[in-house]
Amino acid sequence: MPPERAIELRVKRQDGPATAPYWQTFRLPWRAQHNVISLLMEIRLEPVTAGGERVAPPAYEASCLEEVCGSCAMVVNGRVRMGCTALVDQLAQPIRLEPMRKFPVVRDLIVDRGRMFEALKRIQGWIPIDGTYDLGPGPRISPAVQQFMYSLDRCITCGCCLDVCPQVGREGGFIGAAAVAQAVLFNTHPTGQANRDERIAALMGPDGIADCGNAQNCVEVCPKEIPLTHAIGEMGRQATGKWLRDLFRR
Repeated sequence: MPPERAIELRVKRQDGPATAPYWQTFRLPWRAQHNVISLLMEIRLEPVTAGGERVAPPAYEASCLEEVCGSCAMVVNGRVRMGCTALVDQLAQPIRLEPMRKFPVVRDLIVDRGRMFEALKRIQGWIPIDGTYDLGPGPRISPAVQQFMYSLDRCITCGCCLDVCPQVGREGGFIGAAAVAQAVLFNTHPTGQANRDERIAALMGPDGIADCGNAQNCVEVCPKEIPLTHAIGEMGRQATGKWLRDLFRR
């Protein structure tokens, strides 16, 4: 009989933020339609390494399993991507899984993406709405503008764009393409324009739009195909306009 087809998975483990990383190898029987997350689920049921050692199952994050929640982002064979859409039959073996590199490791494949949410607070990533009385119908938005806003609104805060950006460091650096795109989104919204200058000012400060090195890696890895480089260019235009307005107000 031919040997059973197997999948070899190498996982970079780390027991805690202050501990050293190490690698463990697992071997599983091949099954059709496996993706990286389903492999990790199989290991969780029987966490035994290829050498026969029973270990704690690798820790990871996953929720929707359809590339919507953004929680299962990790480095697969050296490339940051969503684990749920990383199909085993399209990956070279052994499959290597690592945590994202620009975020602090919590445990194994789980990282702390808190910096992304802090960035959203910095750029006021929301629409201020007074719900205490009826404001009447909102302003009309053309279909072209709606389509552009929708393309930016698809962001799932996965962090892939930050992970591949050479201007983003583990301890700081560029705020990241995701936050810039969200600032453009809310500046485009008719109600969000009330806070337009505050958002632009936040991105004109340290680690803001001027720190983008135009590597364009972000748009290559974005799982939702958001026009991140277009958004960065648009924010650069808005920042220049604000700088000129402020100059002539002096």
